[in-house]
Amino acid sequence: MGRYRSLVLIPILVLSVFGAACATNPATGQHQFSLMSEDQELQIGQQQDVEVRRQMGVYADRATQQYVSDIGVRLARESERPNLPWHFTVVDVPAINAFALPGGYIYVTRGILPFLGDEAELACVLGHEIGHVTARHAAQQYSKSMGAGLGVLLGSIFVPEVRPFGQLAETGLGAVILKYGRDDEIQADELGVRYAARGGWDPAAMPRMLTTLGRIDEDTDNKGVPNWLSTHPSPENRIGRVQAAVQQAETTAPPGVTNHDVYLQHLDGIVYGDNPEQGVVRGSVFLHPSLRFAIEFPPGWDVNNGQSEVVAKEPGVNTFMILQQMPRPVGRGIEDAAVQSMQRAGFHALDGEETTVNGLPAFIATYQGTVQDLGRVRLRAAHIVHERRVYLVAGLAPLALYEPHEPAFSQAIGSFRPMTRGEAEAVRPSRVNVYAARAGDTWQSIADHMSHGVIKAATLAIMNTHAIADEPRPGERLKVVI
Repeated sequence: MGRYRSLVLIPILVLSVFGAACATNPATGQHQFSLMSEDQELQIGQQQDVEVRRQMGVYADRATQQYVSDIGVRLARESERPNLPWHFTVVDVPAINAFALPGGYIYVTRGILPFLGDEAELACVLGHEIGHVTARHAAQQYSKSMGAGLGVLLGSIFVPEVRPFGQLAETGLGAVILKYGRDDEIQADELGVRYAARGGWDPAAMPRMLTTLGRIDEDTDNKGVPNWLSTHPSPENRIGRVQAAVQQAETTAPPGVTNHDVYLQHLDGIVYGDNPEQGVVRGSVFLHPSLRFAIEFPPGWDVNNGQSEVVAKEPGVNTFMILQQMPRPVGRGIEDAAVQSMQRAGFHALDGEETTVNGLPAFIATYQGTVQDLGRVRLRAAHIVHERRVYLVAGLAPLALYEPHEPAFSQAIGSFRPMTRGEAEAVRPSRVNVYAARAGDTWQSIADHMSHGVIKAATLAIMNTHAIADEPRPGERLKVVI
């Protein structure tokens, strides 16, 4: 009898679990199967929020954080899950993106803010990410990534095959940036329109925002953490499809505001590009005023400043240079520490000597090893001691490419130098300023005279919601980079 009762209970329990996991989502009106409870969503969000903040940093401007959070909270109250403990954070990276974690954790990058035309566009970005949470896209995609054993979904700067050597191919982003399918993106667009209109903003800002972000070339000035189009697929006619949601919202809600001038006031002075606290790239030179050093990579190479390393790559060629801070060796000389560190990474020394680089103690050696997909590689690497820290500066190339590149590697290594206090204090971040266009201004003239090469003319046009072929109108209030 006891066995019979157990057999009867099994299907009842299965049906109970299925019933709890399969329900109608109030945001989408669709039946949705999910094995992740709301408590689990909250737990995952809390855990990954710590990692996001550690890896990406939080933009240290209280007014900007409060402004974005106030808009986000107002939108979340209009959603179908208003009781989630919503959190809205501006992360301190220059890439142009926004993303969501399960449980109501929403992030916008510092870099996306200058590319939004007004407050309504910001509301649509935040509403879009809120939609991923309310529709439970974030929970579902996170479950898939965990099921595949991924844990995190990282954006790569270069090629995945060099990951065995430190984190060379990664941006330093250890946070979850989930990629959604086209249907999920369209649904999040529609929900973002709904929330923006309910909150009192102009819902037509959504297609305007998508148009601007669609113009952004990922090979321009904005590298590192992947940009919007890397993580938000752009299906055919996505802008056209969201227009239907805009028209519906416009018939059911009062006319919405854009708050263009208010948005410009909040944007005025925001840091653009690299933040000096994490080091800055100026052409092929990397300067770190806080740690008081500078290095010049080979001219013409792409230099990317991540949270945990700086990576330079020759365009079109699998040759790399990397700069990393290493753990301080305990009880060992610089030579032993260098050789053992490289051995743990899978590289054995072919030669080496203790020397100095611009007066700094160093051990410079040639190493050889194997990297997946690149095959046999050779490195010229220096471990340099500066202000009680050890820095690794290394150039890496496949064996066939190493000899012609070795002089460039050695020259870059030899350029590592201390910065004087005066030099460090002179490094200032680029910032967004509001400027009234004058007769005769062009994007190129503004970029040349105000930005001094920090931003390209085409990027400046996109930032101001213009097609690249347009020119600024006299009297138009523009976002410029100084």
